Amino acid sequence: MRRALAPRRWVAGALALGAQALGRWRASLQLRVVLATSGLGLLVVVGVGTFLLDGIGDGLVAERERVALSDASRAASTAQAQFDASTTTTSAELDQLAGDVVSSLEGAGPDRVRGVVLLRAPRPEAGAAGPTASPGTSPAPSPSPGAADTAVVRDIASEGLAGSDVPEGLRRAVAGSDVQQLQLVDLRATTGSPALLVGQLVTLPRAGEYELYFVYSLASEEQTLRLVRTTFIGGGVALVVLVGAVAWVVARTVVQPVREAAGTAERLTSGRLHERMRVRGSDDLARLARAFNEMAAGMQQHIEQLEELSVLQRRFVSDVSHELRTPLTTIRMAGEVLHDARADFDPAVARSSELLLTQLERFDSLLQDLLEISRFDAGAAALEADPQDVRTIVARVVDFTSSLAERRGSQVRVSVPGSPCTAEVDSRRIERVLRNLLGNAVEHGEARPIEVTVVCDERAVAVGVRDHGVGLSPAQLPRVFDRFWRADPARARTTGGSGLGLAISLEDTRLHGGWLQVWGRPGEGCHFVLTIPRTAGDVLRSSPLPVVPLSWRPAVAALTCGPSAPPATVDGAR
Repeated sequence: MRRALAPRRWVAGALALGAQALGRWRASLQLRVVLATSGLGLLVVVGVGTFLLDGIGDGLVAERERVALSDASRAASTAQAQFDASTTTTSAELDQLAGDVVSSLEGAGPDRVRGVVLLRAPRPEAGAAGPTASPGTSPAPSPSPGAADTAVVRDIASEGLAGSDVPEGLRRAVAGSDVQQLQLVDLRATTGSPALLVGQLVTLPRAGEYELYFVYSLASEEQTLRLVRTTFIGGGVALVVLVGAVAWVVARTVVQPVREAAGTAERLTSGRLHERMRVRGSDDLARLARAFNEMAAGMQQHIEQLEELSVLQRRFVSDVSHELRTPLTTIRMAGEVLHDARADFDPAVARSSELLLTQLERFDSLLQDLLEISRFDAGAAALEADPQDVRTIVARVVDFTSSLAERRGSQVRVSVPGSPCTAEVDSRRIERVLRNLLGNAVEHGEARPIEVTVVCDERAVAVGVRDHGVGLSPAQLPRVFDRFWRADPARARTTGGSGLGLAISLEDTRLHGGWLQVWGRPGEGCHFVLTIPRTAGDVLRSSPLPVVPLSWRPAVAALTCGPSAPPATVDGAR
């Protein structure tokens, strides 16, 4: 088992390292610049080095070929002159002469060691094996019948060489031409280095044509090329490292102001509006820093103006709301007196007194909502949390809206668990949230059944309000909790809402550290889900009640709102 798990651990470790390296690559512009520059520098060094090495190698070989051809021509002329001046009459004397000539031609060439190979040219008839050759030579074939007056010379080669070292293609070229033939041959197996073979025909007295080859070692050229290659590799590595270091310095010089700008922008985002970049010099980066500072100063000025206007606006709303309460109370008292005495009025006046009291109630509700919004804006809203059974709160809300549901022709169905769903909540605020949700469901439910569901687990309690009315489109969902926003402004309202109910509900939910989520489809209704932690101050991780009805998964639209809420995208919707 351990042996089977070991490869998996290695693979997991390699994947983790790869992911870490990829993350580092994506996160660091400086690293990308340095690695890209070093990689391009390496490619350039390899390309240029390969080209130069090939050129140097070809130049060394070409020069060696030129010298070898010239030296071989002189040596062959010397050998032919010695053969022509010979007065030998027997095969033994001629064989001795050929050996002496080969020995005289061996040794130092032009700054190199020169080897010699003398091979009998091909004959039409093959002869039998002759006498045993001396070391380093090949046995000489016996003369063929009818050629008693023709001498035969054994194949002769310098020490370390053999006739088999001469390629057959070169032998055929030499045998079929009267000029010198040259070929580069790899003789590392015998001499330890490549070599140049230069061959041509020579004529021996009474023996006919023979092939004379000169072997020029390229060990010195190979050593020179190896030294040049080593120098190129060392210099290339040093150059790549130097290019990488230069790229690191340059990238750091360019990236550092960008990092400073990013850090300054993050601090500005966090509310530290007095943060500025340091301006050094008068180059392009200094211009960028100055432009950034000017932009930050402009943003700070505008933000401070907006904050001041916001404070003035909140103060104005609060002051106006407070100032309107006293005259509104007086007017409402007068309206109630008129409403109570409407039996003594004409029908038109009695109807006017009824409308007056209704609008005064709506006006009073609007003032109450404005005062509550001003408290949230001023940060003065306080949470008075006590352990409460959410089922009891739901029952009170359903009982409170039962008369409205009957008038609208909607049936409210409640589903609660058998065990208590206790949570530390401000019952007044939670009840207000549920009244808003249930009132909206009755208002927009199109006289269809409304389902209220309570679900709880160890960490949270969730209450869902589901209607089957007009619903919401995906474009309307993000604006559900905006202040004074209505899905259909032209729609006649019977509950006298102010347009602040859901905005206040969202603030009450945030005050509890909970979530307020909504799902909707046009013509299929909406589903609001209120989720609150069972212990005040806990952070929600999930909701025990899905916001998306099971019958509508997938291809749904949903919106999530609330502090520490999950992403606002649910099954592809905003």
